[in-house]
Amino acid sequence: MLVAVLAGFVLAALVPSLSSRLGRHIGWYLAVLPATLFGYFAGFWSRVTGGETIQFHYDWIPSLDISLSFMLDGLSLMFALLITGIGTFILIYGGRYLEGNKDRHKLLMYLLAFMSAMLGVVLCSSLIGLFVFWELTSITSYLLIGFNHEQEKSRKAALQGLFVTMGGGLALMTGLIMLGWMAGSYELSEVLAQGPALQQHPLFIPMMTLILLGTFTKSAQTPFHFWLPNAMAAPTPVSAYLHSATMVKAGVFLMARLQPVMAGSDAWMLTLSVFGGVTMTVGAIMSVCSTDLKRILAFSTIMALGTLTMLIGIGTPVALKAAMIFLLAHALYKGALFMAAGTLDHATGTKDVRELGGLRSVMPQTALFLWVAALSLAGIPPLFGFIAKELMFEAVIGAGVLSAMLVLLALITAVSIVGASALVAIKPFFGTLKPTPKTPHEAPLAMRLGFSMLALLSLLLGLLPGLAEPLLAAAVTAVSGTPAADLDLALWHGINLPLLFSAAALVAGGLLYRSWDRVYQPLGKVIYPLAYGPERGYEHMMDGLVRLARWQTNWLQNGYMTNYIMTILLTTIGLLVYAFWAHDAFIYSLSFKGVYLYEMVISLLMLVAVMYACSTHLRLGAVAAVGVLGFSMALIYVFFSAPDLAITQVLIETLTVILLVLVLFRLPGFQDLSSTRTRWRDAGVAGVFGILVAMMVLTVNQSSLGEGISSYLVANSYEIAHGRNIVNVILVDYRALDTLGEIFVLALAAIGVNAMIRFRWEDHR
Repeated sequence: MLVAVLAGFVLAALVPSLSSRLGRHIGWYLAVLPATLFGYFAGFWSRVTGGETIQFHYDWIPSLDISLSFMLDGLSLMFALLITGIGTFILIYGGRYLEGNKDRHKLLMYLLAFMSAMLGVVLCSSLIGLFVFWELTSITSYLLIGFNHEQEKSRKAALQGLFVTMGGGLALMTGLIMLGWMAGSYELSEVLAQGPALQQHPLFIPMMTLILLGTFTKSAQTPFHFWLPNAMAAPTPVSAYLHSATMVKAGVFLMARLQPVMAGSDAWMLTLSVFGGVTMTVGAIMSVCSTDLKRILAFSTIMALGTLTMLIGIGTPVALKAAMIFLLAHALYKGALFMAAGTLDHATGTKDVRELGGLRSVMPQTALFLWVAALSLAGIPPLFGFIAKELMFEAVIGAGVLSAMLVLLALITAVSIVGASALVAIKPFFGTLKPTPKTPHEAPLAMRLGFSMLALLSLLLGLLPGLAEPLLAAAVTAVSGTPAADLDLALWHGINLPLLFSAAALVAGGLLYRSWDRVYQPLGKVIYPLAYGPERGYEHMMDGLVRLARWQTNWLQNGYMTNYIMTILLTTIGLLVYAFWAHDAFIYSLSFKGVYLYEMVISLLMLVAVMYACSTHLRLGAVAAVGVLGFSMALIYVFFSAPDLAITQVLIETLTVILLVLVLFRLPGFQDLSSTRTRWRDAGVAGVFGILVAMMVLTVNQSSLGEGISSYLVANSYEIAHGRNIVNVILVDYRALDTLGEIFVLALAAIGVNAMIRFRWEDHR
């Protein structure tokens, strides 16, 4: 299982070196991996559909009790089969779609890495591992969406998708950590075993909110839906893969996976049902208001994601059954539709349905299979999408207190989606043949294979739904947490309310299509605030972030060392004042008992040296004063029994004074660059800082901080660290990472100094 999940990353790393050898058929060769993985996962069919949950466990970070474990049940198996099965067709399609593109191998490499990341999300049983793979899907999708990075639109869309999903990912990380802490385990199997009992925990609502922020951003729920249509800037193979089987369904997967824990919570049900229903309707209406083929399909994906979220929120047995069937139906027809739409764009040079027409005579095979997939999207028998839509209507009818609202939203959605399906299926292919930027022609086999097979599967499962029933039943069992009853999938259940709703939606959708030229623009203006308002909010937030960055750069990071020091001192002063005030912590019992005369003399000498260095205009005098300060500190180390520190201090001060004297005459003369007022301000800040540090030292010295660690170090330094010099042991062993960081900083400084010494201005004039 570990090899199966990570194999895509390994092959992706090899793609650049293999691309020249595999040539124009590289997509076919790379597709062998997902096809093999599909066969591997299909080998678990009988065990999983028989009710078995298969676990795989690998130690990852044993010291933190974190493992890289995997769980294969009905839900994860269905997703794994979709990811690898559709991934096979996508690689074949992508290799041909981008033939002649110099960066084709990069896209295929990103797709393989993305496939592995998504497999990790759906299979990982560790909450920590799941989050790692979750973020990998965001990173790889960023690379995929921004593939055409020369175009500003692609860069902007990729950055927008990354910001939204990564922001949600931070919330998800916190929520998953809280969930694991509440459950006492980061293993999903152990978390799910506790069921709804976790809802009694006082942190349940905050944990649920954080997780939903992560899932809503990933699966484009309102108000985070705006990034998904903009992601259409990616090449069509990317859009087809993201929308059918992978990234955008990751949020839906996690909601379904956690359903056994969240089920029964009113907050969970209301949040998912309302947000899902609104998202479903917004996506459907915007799909019929769009003119670009890919945007029509993108908004219909938002509709599907909202529908799935709503069904999981309703949470009844019928709703969960409808969710799993709708998920499978959507993956099949959406993958087919996107690949077919990409084929139209590839063959004609345009994706605008207003510029397409009469293509059925020149692209008959593309037209046939696109019609089949569009009929499934519209929910028309005998396609599998019809069964899914009937069950969706049945679920919202039985949704309890929210039933009336959800039925209304479902009807509006169904009508809009029928109109959008007609746009995709009728506009490009009927009427007179319109002139297009390219001479239209039938697509090659590599581009037709994927959407043809997926469309045929939509038809086959519509006619013979029992073929998928065992897997769907296992998926419903995994989501509900209890064994699923007979799904009873069929095209005909008699005349009932869902059928009447479907018929009404079909008629109204047909009328909507007939009047589309007149209504799509006014309808788009009505829905505009809800559809695009959140995106405007995102843009204002990003503009504000830029303004904030500009302000803090001008004021806090403007390149002046004095400004940096002032910022650090003022921040420290603020923190210390707050600490003393909030905790009433200052202990100020002063006693000069035991203070020797030489200590007072040294302290006075240090004070005089500092004041002289700050006030003198003599360069050599300033260097001497700094040297006096350093050597006085070395004397303090000697008197307090720290000879090693004293030796280090003497060496540093000696070298510093020598270096300063050597370069003394190359330095510019002293100049008064600041006003008298500024210097008094600086002196005041320095004085306040010194007083507060003195107060802190007095407080610490007179506070009880518990037993010291010196006895432990004396007793264990030789036994554990094999060193007799305790200070060295602390630096090299107990503080190894700290010392390594210091060495790294010194090395960087040495490199910088060397570069400055070797630099010759004459060579660069």
